[in-house]
Amino acid sequence: MNVFLTFDVEVWCKSWSTLDADFPTSFERYVFGRSAKGQYALPKTLEVLDKSGLRGVFFVEPLFAARFGLEPLATIINLIQDAGQEIQLHLHPEWTDEADPPLLAGGAGKRQLLSDYSADEQCQLIEHGLKLIQEAGAARPIAFRSGSFACNQDTFAAVAANQLSFDSSINPEMPVSQPGGIVADMAGYCEPFRVGDLTLLPMSSFRDGFQQPRHAQIGACSARELIEAMQAAERSGWSSFVLLSHNFELMVPNSSRPDSFVVRRFDKLCRFLAQNRAIFPTAGFGDLPPVPEPSGLELPSVSKAATITRYVEQGLRRLT
Repeated sequence: MNVFLTFDVEVWCKSWSTLDADFPTSFERYVFGRSAKGQYALPKTLEVLDKSGLRGVFFVEPLFAARFGLEPLATIINLIQDAGQEIQLHLHPEWTDEADPPLLAGGAGKRQLLSDYSADEQCQLIEHGLKLIQEAGAARPIAFRSGSFACNQDTFAAVAANQLSFDSSINPEMPVSQPGGIVADMAGYCEPFRVGDLTLLPMSSFRDGFQQPRHAQIGACSARELIEAMQAAERSGWSSFVLLSHNFELMVPNSSRPDSFVVRRFDKLCRFLAQNRAIFPTAGFGDLPPVPEPSGLELPSVSKAATITRYVEQGLRRLT
């Protein structure tokens, strides 16, 4: 079963009204995460992957460069490429109305979700994102993920119109990620599937120890939950499993201090994947084999002990 370790790479400022003042500090935190213990944003993530010999997929958000220039985006691209990891396209259209010059004719206003834009506007924004990524030094992406997993039927049409081969915008557990239409009938969003020439690879989910659905995010699940979910999915015949993290997920929120609980969780997950690479090889989008017809697989379930571990970690994290 192919495991896709995906990382959404984003830069955020404290306020849209103080962007220029906030950006240098925000960029340092979100990209490097410097602390007394080391750099716990992108550098630490890349270091752990390299140490474990694992492949990651980094969905890089480039629209901030339409405001602040290509140099900071190129810094991100270089860090990832120098580590030998894969770069794909991620878009948070909140940056659209902050661009100079404007990305859309007539102004766009502050619209948070890609699905808030028309089909033509989505197509233009994806085109802008591809252009920025390549101008910053990356190869042309072949896969796309929408910010906040927001997507609709127009999103997939816009992705296909930009000649991208893969989309990973669906997250079954998020209300903004329920595109409906023909897509809603495809395997309950558990498996990769095709719509026309586009292959969709949804975010993976599982049922926790109390049978509640939960998406497989490193910062939001215990390592035991993620490992048990992958093992159950593999036993059930899943061909792929998609995990999510972010460039800032190894740090305490609103700080550059390492989050020791998430760091240990990420280390444990990567050690497991490294030790079991014959069963759970980490993959990139160029490795995805031809997609079979969906067979209606169910969500994997994990033990109560695995979920209770998460509850204990969450409680201890609040005390630190």
